[in-house]
Amino acid sequence: MKYLFLITLSAALFAGCQQTYNEADHASFDKKIKHYLEKSPVKYRKSESGLYYFIEKEGEGEYIKPTDEVSFVYQGKLLNGTIFDGENRKKPVTFKVKKLIMGWQEAMLYLKKGGKIKLIVPPQLGYGDYSLDDIPPNSVLLFDMEVTDVN
Repeated sequence: MKYLFLITLSAALFAGCQQTYNEADHASFDKKIKHYLEKSPVKYRKSESGLYYFIEKEGEGEYIKPTDEVSFVYQGKLLNGTIFDGENRKKPVTFKVKKLIMGWQEAMLYLKKGGKIKLIVPPQLGYGDYSLDDIPPNSVLLFDMEVTDVN
């Protein structure tokens, strides 16, 4: 049930989060991510927004649109490897794309039904400076996601 709270709350919180960061903050987050990437065998791409992603499988059919409803399974971790959600999740969650955190919204647009993606989400695209359960403020988040259905 924790994930429902995090996903729903995130859309409401994001509007304020992006405005709280300056260029030095963005550079600091990016430095942490680059340090993590030095040890990662995965070759992530960086989008203009600052999202790092690796598409494991694009999926089939049409690309997901912002107005779609998606079902997906995921696991969320902190940069130190601590799992904060989805450790043994087998049942998909379903949400409108526009209700997801900004990093997930962007990632969904790269995928189709059946798509799989790895994400590194900086705070300005995630939960910002809010502290949520096992997620400290200003955390860089790692996600493994798989889209199971698109409507």
